Amino acid sequence: MKYTVQIKIANSRSIALELDDTCSPNTVNDFLKNLPFTVDLNVWGDEIYTSKSPISQPEENAKSTVELNDVAYWPTGKAICLFYGSTPIGNPGEITPASPVNVIGKIVSPDKTILNDVHSERATFVLQS
Repeated sequence: MKYTVQIKIANSRSIALELDDTCSPNTVNDFLKNLPFTVDLNVWGDEIYTSKSPISQPEENAKSTVELNDVAYWPTGKAICLFYGSTPIGNPGEITPASPVNVIGKIVSPDKTILNDVHSERATFVLQS
């Protein structure tokens, strides 16, 4: 099943995500169960990742490389990750997380340039009704 989630950032536009429970159903279920939640955002290369989230899941069909615009949960740091370009590690042309992640969806905002403007700030994840 698919679910639309908004990331609301103060003084900025929202970022739309589409969660899909096909690959990591337990992780998506835990994510939805904990909405809404507020976390800090951080940037690592072309990846936005959150501070520790309320989600607590082990690796679930975890991947060592991800696709452009994937949204994932990083069990090691209990963080939500948005991959919109290359990361500082891995081979050229690959998007490589710091360690395996549970892919839970995609970034679907029509204007993805907003991702380039995200710095260390607070954001709230909410289910779009």
